[in-house]
Amino acid sequence: MFKACLAQNSSRFASPSTSSLLHTSAVLNAQKTQKLTSKAKAEIKAEKWRRINANLPSPVFGTRKGEEYKWDKCYLAQILVNEAELSGPPQMTAVELPVGTVQLPSQMGFGVTDTDAEKLFRQLPELSMRTRGSDKGSENEPFAVWAERVAERENRKANTFAKVLDLRNADSDGIAYENKRRIILAFSTPENQFDPGRTEVQAAILTYRIRNLGSHLAKFPRDLGNRLGLRKLVHHRAKILRYLRRKSNERYETLLEQLGLERESVEGELIV
Repeated sequence: MFKACLAQNSSRFASPSTSSLLHTSAVLNAQKTQKLTSKAKAEIKAEKWRRINANLPSPVFGTRKGEEYKWDKCYLAQILVNEAELSGPPQMTAVELPVGTVQLPSQMGFGVTDTDAEKLFRQLPELSMRTRGSDKGSENEPFAVWAERVAERENRKANTFAKVLDLRNADSDGIAYENKRRIILAFSTPENQFDPGRTEVQAAILTYRIRNLGSHLAKFPRDLGNRLGLRKLVHHRAKILRYLRRKSNERYETLLEQLGLERESVEGELIV
């Protein structure tokens, strides 16, 4: 009788929740609930981080999302080779030289400057004509006929050489070489017109390389080897710009505008 009353009272005071907590399935459900809570916390933290970085400019391209047009207006973008123009029809300019009319390309590759073009297409053919005395066909050939024949030959050589020097015939390395040459000339000082070691020149060359590598990785995101190289270039550029800011804040602000970079894209923690 006493045992029956004790069992009845125990079942009366025991709650369903207490008995369920002692069951194995209840423990598993509690663990699942704890895992979901940790996952939710991680998602909330990630979403908060995305909201914070949503308005920050890209450390690679230097502009905020939707403001890519700023790059096209900056000084660096305007001095670089426009590859879209190279894919179009050739643009040749007729120039009257001592050997006749020569069609010169609008953009020359291989680092040929205006001074070099003057020597190659005006002075060199004229010197070559003077040394063609041994090419005279016969002693009875009039001088005017011989001079015309030699001038025609030099004219063909000059036109062929001009086509070879056209920047349209350059490969990717040739275009990169021409861009770096233009950057050095554009960002050097009047006192030293070709100063590759200047801080502004180094930052501009790094920006050019970073944008090219960033565009490549946007098309091929699985290229992990180049992604590591991109991180190194971004942090190297930030280091150079920090040095310039300590040296002259005015030069630093001017350079950021010329390179089309926002301050937040090169300062603070940079995550690539």
